[in-house]
Amino acid sequence: MTVIRLARFGRVKSPFYRIVVTDSRKRRDSGWIEKIGYYNPLRTEEFKLDNERLQYWVGVGAQMSKRVQKIVKDNK
Repeated sequence: MTVIRLARFGRVKSPFYRIVVTDSRKRRDSGWIEKIGYYNPLRTEEFKLDNERLQYWVGVGAQMSKRVQKIVKDNK
């Protein structure tokens, strides 16, 4: 199954997340299919998302993680 979730980057106690499309069997930060946005919780909720690509992936059956659903809903 394809899933849209966060991949963690950054330093210790300074996280930065990419919103990525990946296979659900892969690890959190391992190879992903496509990067569709980013989220930085430390810089006043800095957020960017390619809505066209998000709608495409949801349309072909990708499931959003609960955290990504909450971030997308809060930033609309």
